[in-house]
Amino acid sequence: MGKTTRILGATLGAVALTASLSACGGDSLEKTKDGGTASSESSSSSSGGKGKLVIGAAGFTESNVLAELYAQVLKDAGYGTSITTVNNRELYEPSLEKGEIDIVPEYAATLAEFLNAKVNGGNAPEEKPVASSDVTATVAALDKLVGPRGLKALPAGAAVDQNAFAVTKEFARKNNLTSLSDLGRSGLKVKIAASDECAVRPFCAVGLKKTYGIDISGIDPKGVGTPQAKQAVKDGVDQLVLTTTTDASLDTYGLVLLDDDKKLQNADNILPVVNAKDAGSPEIAAALDKLTKVLTTADLVDLNRKVDTERAKPADVAKAFLESKGLLKK
Repeated sequence: MGKTTRILGATLGAVALTASLSACGGDSLEKTKDGGTASSESSSSSSGGKGKLVIGAAGFTESNVLAELYAQVLKDAGYGTSITTVNNRELYEPSLEKGEIDIVPEYAATLAEFLNAKVNGGNAPEEKPVASSDVTATVAALDKLVGPRGLKALPAGAAVDQNAFAVTKEFARKNNLTSLSDLGRSGLKVKIAASDECAVRPFCAVGLKKTYGIDISGIDPKGVGTPQAKQAVKDGVDQLVLTTTTDASLDTYGLVLLDDDKKLQNADNILPVVNAKDAGSPEIAAALDKLTKVLTTADLVDLNRKVDTERAKPADVAKAFLESKGLLKK
């Protein structure tokens, strides 16, 4: 399990949230600062004159890289940093509230709906969603949910990791497709390689039919963005695969994303969420904002690829990226 389960999970109710929003991998929380629970420190662990900060990572590649980026930027700003890897949002969000973790890289829409379910009941994300494709409105809704919990959402950037749909480059070229609207207008029947839930989810088959008029012939339950799902599309068994905008392996399968031109998907832009008491200072916000402002979706794809395909360490790719953007002092 990984980030892809988080993405589709944004549409689920509370019972399913526990399973679908969790990012698997990493150590469970055990023992960390102030007698709280847990910590596996990364190579970014350091002491600094301005105090110590614990950054949470959710155990999948992208989250690990983002945590390294945050840790190294803050270390450069004079803070001691360490990274704690936590199994899932159900564990790290309460730890963030308690101050056992100070900062977590998050996804605006997913966190907003997670807290919506937590505050307003399991059916709230479907019956009264607070997230939308509008990042400004989504972050505003998130602000209202995190504030009473002693948290603060810092500004979101352009980098976004959300549901996305891909076809083979050959299929796109043959049928003149660059967007999901093009696919709808084409009248082509497509079978989607996705999870079982795709058939009933508003951001998957239901939304593709309603928003784009896409003719869906069926769902091939091979999972979200799995190698098996992408291979099925490459082989022509299926025509469309549900994956994410930061999937780093699409080229390997000869696949290309179709543009979500009518904004079906929620705004899962990446942003730092901090414990307001321990990490809510303007100085911390300013240090993280320098990164947020330059990080793009394409950057995330590249960073993910280097870790997953080239087997580079998250700490190393984070350092190289930050140096390339002039965000670390020489």
